[in-house]
Amino acid sequence: MIGRRERTKAANRTALLEAARDAFGELGFDAVVVRDIVRRTDLASGTFYNYFDDKQAVFRAVIDATGAEARRRVRSARRAAGGFAEFVEAGYRAYFSFIVEDPATFAFLRRNLGSAEIDAVLPLGAAELADDLALLAERGELPELDLDYCAHAMVAVGVELGARMAEREPPDVEGATRFATGLFLEGVTHGA
Repeated sequence: MIGRRERTKAANRTALLEAARDAFGELGFDAVVVRDIVRRTDLASGTFYNYFDDKQAVFRAVIDATGAEARRRVRSARRAAGGFAEFVEAGYRAYFSFIVEDPATFAFLRRNLGSAEIDAVLPLGAAELADDLALLAERGELPELDLDYCAHAMVAVGVELGARMAEREPPDVEGATRFATGLFLEGVTHGA
């Protein structure tokens, strides 16, 4: 069991992360100052520094939390799949659904895409995807192909198509999923 102090610390950190995500999503990294983050909470201004050294540290923490959640959802969907076609479809659907379900997180990503910190997180998803593709290949459920290229291409399409999908009104998760799935299944079939 965790005590009251630990629960308060966890709640404060969560409040700061959510406020930072919103501020960076609205204003962008360069325009945000720590005061913009703290104003979005009920916390005293000095509380920020009990959790983060500066805005760069909280920015990185938001990226890490967002990336971890997206990867968790996508990987869970892929691992429950019953073959390559379902693997591709389930992974894309999970990612596109994540974008639509959490507009504040996607606003953060879209506004700050291209930052070195976000670019540094994308390879983590590609590495996990390559590992999962390797498992399919070992089971004979995948034609022979360059798993590294495939994983990076799938992540790149997901990021770019997800950004485009989120700008549509209303966002079309199923349409984006069908397009990305068809693109990869056709490409792998003809490229192998």
